[in-house]
Amino acid sequence: MKLFKTLSVLCMAAVVAFAVSACAPTAKSEGTGGYIDDTVVTTKVKSALLADKTIKSTEISVETFKGRVQLSGFVTSSADANRAVQVTRGVAGVKSVENVMQIK
Repeated sequence: MKLFKTLSVLCMAAVVAFAVSACAPTAKSEGTGGYIDDTVVTTKVKSALLADKTIKSTEISVETFKGRVQLSGFVTSSADANRAVQVTRGVAGVKSVENVMQIK
């Protein structure tokens, strides 16, 4: 009888522990607020790139996740790529910039 109670308690503890751990957020999950913030940052970066007349920004793609901006696409020179990174770093909300742009 004592063994049955001990096993029952252990099983209940395991079920509770499993249920609680299933509710924990994952490292890559993002709430609505974070998604909206990233969308705002992406829009600001695209606007800043379009406003800079020295960069042909129509072939640059911008993606943002938790303030980390990735620039991809094609530019005509490394100077254009460096300028795009510089402009992006100047936008509010940008934590870091990853440059994966390719030179035509």
